[in-house]
Amino acid sequence: MTTEATLPTTAASPTARQVWTRTRGIALALVLLLVGAVAIAAVRSDARHGELDPRSADPYGSRAVAELLADRGVSTRVVTTLDEAQAAAGPDTTLLVAVPDLLTERQQTGLHSATTGSGGRTVLVAPGGGAVERLAPGVTADPALSLDSTLAPACDLPAARRAGNADTGGIRYSTHLEADACYPSRRLATLLRIPDPTTEAPPEDLPGDTVVLGARDILFNNHLDEHGNASLALQLLGSRDHLVWYLPSLSDLPDPDDERGFFDLIPSGWLWGTLQLFIAAALAALWRARRLGPLVPEKLPVAIRASETVEGRARLYRKANARDRAATALRSATRTRLAPLTGVPVTQAHTPESLLPALSAHLHGTHGDGQSLHALLFGPPPGDDAALIALADQLDALEREVRRP
Repeated sequence: MTTEATLPTTAASPTARQVWTRTRGIALALVLLLVGAVAIAAVRSDARHGELDPRSADPYGSRAVAELLADRGVSTRVVTTLDEAQAAAGPDTTLLVAVPDLLTERQQTGLHSATTGSGGRTVLVAPGGGAVERLAPGVTADPALSLDSTLAPACDLPAARRAGNADTGGIRYSTHLEADACYPSRRLATLLRIPDPTTEAPPEDLPGDTVVLGARDILFNNHLDEHGNASLALQLLGSRDHLVWYLPSLSDLPDPDDERGFFDLIPSGWLWGTLQLFIAAALAALWRARRLGPLVPEKLPVAIRASETVEGRARLYRKANARDRAATALRSATRTRLAPLTGVPVTQAHTPESLLPALSAHLHGTHGDGQSLHALLFGPPPGDDAALIALADQLDALEREVRRP
């Protein structure tokens, strides 16, 4: 042990270097997780820029649909606020809601009120359970998605029959209303056309209706030329002279009384993923946990010298700067050996009132008074390594004095 004086540092108060050594693995894992999340977000943002935007030529944009509709005399106008979408509803207009789930409950209810009785067509793209129940009352979304992407029409809707197979597999819907249920997957439709019962169109006009589409694939640029996707998209969106493409955005401010909380803004997949991570961490902790039962003694495979054990434990104490624990171990062992030599039961060896009087009587004052013995055997921990060495020497001298005949 070194005799250089240092500030008292024990295992209960680790140094900054010790804290860094113990936590650097966790810190590195957090940094890697953060870097991975940023990288994934960057890749996804580059790959899905302008998703379902009729102005975007990216693979997941919808510019090809808008161009084909323009060739057929259908104008496409993009709106980003609820007020614009409500004002655009009319008998000569198809209103497409690109991401219905982004709207708040009050916005969804208000949009349904504006389109009901307008005589136009409303196309809802892949609305979830809560959104479809408010935008198309009477329709329910099944929690289980379609297993197949490409499905057959299997209905009497002329647009679906002319298009044939299409990539409509996604969310599946059921309804008790009178509706055209097309592209079924396990007996549930992935495309519904629901007539508006509040409007009666003249023979030369089309009646108002709502189309619920279970998947976005037929609108994407990179899927439009597959199967009957283009035909189905053009027929669903080109039945009126005007197409209003509603893309909810940050400028579409919700009602102050209907603001969403933090957890409402997190996608459900992230919440489920976090829950799975917590479960995995708990299972890993349970797997790595120790002392799940009583300690079981185990024979060592080889004999170890007592001196090696003492030196090894001393090195551990020194590495942890645990002078208090080392001093406690030295004093406790000395008291345990001295008690039988002075006629004190071992059970009372650590009681000053029993050990010190017997020890003083045995020494006959040759090793100091009772106060010095109390400081030596029961005193405070040493302040540095030099004091610890001096304490060990004094305890050794005291034990030799007691054993002297």
